[in-house]
This record gives sequence, structure tokens and C-alpha cells, in this order.
Amino acid sequence: MTYSSVFRPDLFAGRHVIVTGGGSGIGRCTAHELAALGARVALIGRTESKLVAVAEEIAEAGGPSASTHSCDIRDEEAVTATVAAVLAEHGRIDGLVNNAGGQFHAPLKHISQKGFDTVVRNNLTGGFLMARECFTQWMEDDGGSVVNIIADMWCSMPGMGHSGAARAGMLSLTETAAVEWQYAGVRVNAVAPGWIASSGMDTYPEEIKPMLRALPQFVPLKRWGTESEVSAAIVFLLSEAAGFISGSCIRVDGAVPNARANWPMADHDKAPAYNGFHLAETPRLLRDD
Repeated sequence: MTYSSVFRPDLFAGRHVIVTGGGSGIGRCTAHELAALGARVALIGRTESKLVAVAEEIAEAGGPSASTHSCDIRDEEAVTATVAAVLAEHGRIDGLVNNAGGQFHAPLKHISQKGFDTVVRNNLTGGFLMARECFTQWMEDDGGSVVNIIADMWCSMPGMGHSGAARAGMLSLTETAAVEWQYAGVRVNAVAPGWIASSGMDTYPEEIKPMLRALPQFVPLKRWGTESEVSAAIVFLLSEAAGFISGSCIRVDGAVPNARANWPMADHDKAPAYNGFHLAETPRLLRDD
């Protein structure tokens, strides 16, 4: 079995793309799609065993060999060394998918400075370091494309204020980098996933899982999004078809930020999901069993 992408085969043949947070969730899915389209992927994350497992999956599906690089993107020296290691193995960096991140559920009054700083470093500082190093070590002279993964933070993120602040900062950073790096032909964009059925859902505490299960009622498309639907937006922005798109953000959220209390939303099942990822699994949280 292989990835069933909507994009043409060999779209990324000869291209080399870094995917951070490539060991699970959206990063794993995106790495598989890029590899299925001919890209040689560099998987970056903190847990080497997860990266190796994804690299083995890609090989089993017949994709180009993926390299693995254990790195804490919050560590500046580690990021500099890791990007250099990717270049040493791949010879070039055509794209960066800045996907690594993480947060925990808590109201603002219960978040310590350490907890707030950790989430900001995960979701903003680390992404900045990765983008800066890819730019200075390769893209400034040779061009490339950066896609930063943020989140649906348009109308606030109650219970995850630290993440919302970081993601909003990454959107601003995306817009700024698109202008500052234009002379190098580097395009910088963002993708903002909404409520996506991904493995990360199973990491949240039991007390908020009933709330999570109820979320589709607030989505105009009346369902969860899939990892493949996010990956498709990322792949498009990395592709030549997005050659005149920079400083932009694609929302993959089922129109949640546009919903209003004065406009009731009828239930329906007329917005079928796209799922091209052959190894996708429904999170335990959403299974009937």
C-alpha cells in the first residue's frame, strides 16, 4: 500500500525536504506524502525511535530513503548542527516543514512561567531557529520554501493561551520572513490546522476528552479534519503551483472561525473527508470500541 495523493507522481523528484516533528501525527503523514511524490525527506524530532519507524514505513512503501536526525529544536546549537548534518547527507534543502510543536491544556491562571516559556519555545522559538538555519546555511544562496504549521487561534484559544500566543507569533514571523527573504527567492507560508483527528488527541487528560468528542457540532462542515487534508495544503505550498504565494496562511479548519451564534448550523453529512494516508488510524478517543 502507498499514499494516495491528489498530486501528480514525481512532483518532488530530486527535491529534499525537512519535516520537523516527523515521527507522528501530521508530520508523519506529510513525510509519507512527500516521499510518495518523490522527495527525499529528512525527519527531525526528539525521539529517534519514532523517526526510524517512519523512515522504515517510507522504505516499505517504496519511497526514497529518508534520513533521521534526533534534535530538540529549542536548542540553538543543536539546530545549527542538525541542519548542517542534513546538508552533509542530502546536499541541499529545498523545503522546510516547520511542524514540530506541542502544548498542554490549562487555563492561564494555572500556567507557570516555566510552562508558558516551554510552549513558546516549542511552537515559536524552535520554528524560528529551524527556518533561520535552513535560510542561512542553504536557502539564501539557492532558494527554497518554508511552511510553518500554526493552529486555529483566530478567535482565541481558551485553555491553551500559551499555544495561541506562540502560534500567532509564528504567523507574524511567517509574514515578516516572506518580506525579508524575498531577495533570495524564498517563499514563506503557513498552514493553520483546526480540529484534526490525529494521534496527538490521545495525549490529552481524561477530563477534557468529552469536550473534544463534542467539537464537531461547532464545525460548519460537521466533522473532524484529517491529517491528509492538512498535508495536502502543505504539499501545495511547497509545490511550484504556489510559486506566487508567500506570506500567506491556508486555514484547514472546516470554517470554524467563521461560525456565529446568530446563524444556527444544521447537522449534515455532505462534506466527506479526504484521507489519502494508507497508514492513518482513528485516534482512540474517537473510536466507538
